[in-house]
This record gives sequence, C-alpha cells and structure tokens, in this order.
Amino acid sequence: MIIDIQHASWRRETGLIIGDVSWQVQPGEHWCLLGLNGSGKTTLLNMINGYIWPTTGNISVLGERFGEVDLREHRKKIGWVSTSLQQRLHGRDVAEQIVLSGKFASIGIYTEVADSDREQAQLLMRQLDAQHLTGRTYDTLSQGERQRILIARALMASPELLILDEPCTGLDIFARDQLLHRVQQIAMQENAPTLIYVTHHIEEIMPCFNKTLLLRDGDIFAAGNTADMLDSQRLSEFFQTGVDVRPEPGERYSIRLTGN
Repeated sequence: MIIDIQHASWRRETGLIIGDVSWQVQPGEHWCLLGLNGSGKTTLLNMINGYIWPTTGNISVLGERFGEVDLREHRKKIGWVSTSLQQRLHGRDVAEQIVLSGKFASIGIYTEVADSDREQAQLLMRQLDAQHLTGRTYDTLSQGERQRILIARALMASPELLILDEPCTGLDIFARDQLLHRVQQIAMQENAPTLIYVTHHIEEIMPCFNKTLLLRDGDIFAAGNTADMLDSQRLSEFFQTGVDVRPEPGERYSIRLTGN
C-alpha cells in the first residue's frame, strides 16, 4: 500500500479542518486530488508528509505507520513540490544546488556531494529541459523554470511517492502545458514513482491520472476511476453548480459552467 489513511481527522481551535477521511492508494495508481480553495487539500498533504499529526485515526505511507517510523528519514522517499517549499528556498542558491539538495531532503547543502550525485542532478535537469539554468540563481528564474527545478529536486532521491501540490499556479498557458507534458512523461517512465497531483483545475488532469479523489470542506465527496469522477452530473453536485465536462483530444478535460 502506498498510502493508507484510516478514519483520520484534524482539528484546530477554529473547528474541524479534515473530517473522517479514509483513503487508500495502491501501487500502480496515479491520483489527482481535486478540490476548491479551502477544501483541505494542503492539510491532507501535510498529514501524509507527517508535518501535522491527525487528531484521530491512523496513517501509513509506503508501508510505514506514522508513530513507528523516523519521519525525517521517511520523507526522503517522498518527493514534494509545493508553494510552501518555494518560500523556504534560498534565493541566491544556484539551480543545480537546489536540485542536489533533494538528495538530502534539506534546504541547502551541508555535506560533501559525490560526483555521481552531480551527474544525476544534471541528468534530471536535462530531462526537464532545464539544463540551460545551470549557474542561474533561483531568484532570477521564472515561475515555470522554478517549477522544473523543484520537480528535478523532488526526483533527486528517486522517491517512491511524488506529490505535486498545484504546480501550475502562476504559470501562463504555454508554461502550464509544457509542465503538464513533462508530468505525463514522468508518469510513463519505467519504475515511475506513484504520483499525487493536487489541483482545482479540471483541465490540468492528464491521462496518466487513472484515479481521482474529490475533496470538499475537509471530507471525501467521492473517489474512484477518473472517468467516473469527471462526470458532468457528479461534478455539478460536487461544485454545487451546473457544469458541463467533456474530454478533449488527448483525453484531457474541459469544463463549462451551465448555471443549472
């Protein structure tokens, strides 16, 4: 089992943020986590990464039950790309240093780096069409360039689980499509990590995501095969407004408000 969440909740003083959530991710599945802003997506990710502890329930990730595993070591098996990570990086670090830091799941590099690791970092940058960014400081990169570097960083430790938390935020339409194409390529590679892609945009859901979870107000509205989840009637109920959802060429989806 890649992820096994059993009756997990998370409560703050202001109220319940995540309700009674149970969710399982099996090997060979790639999931899209779909929900509007404030639905609890990032909170659920923080629970999966062990940055916050469930108020009730149990969580196991990659076969290890939280509470019985060293999370600092365990996180090296999980690649994570998020806005919160961007905010923690050192702007004057050059691109290849940021990629290399993924080997150690650290912000910055504080140990000797092997030549093989440097070669791996350059290989990942080439695969993500980011080799020309070598020597550039992070604060000089565009948003699209930053996301490519962060994905390379997340892949540096050959993770078993790769979580992409709204990676297209702030990208123009061309940079978005380029990034989505690279995500599809990653998913199709032999021995690819399990992917969890978080978004509130239906049109970002690529064909590689064979499963979709719909999260609303901290609760699972529905979960299952993507084709079943991205149904006009189901999503109209989910969004609580009329929508028309259609698959586009290449099996991506488009959505149109109907107001019904």
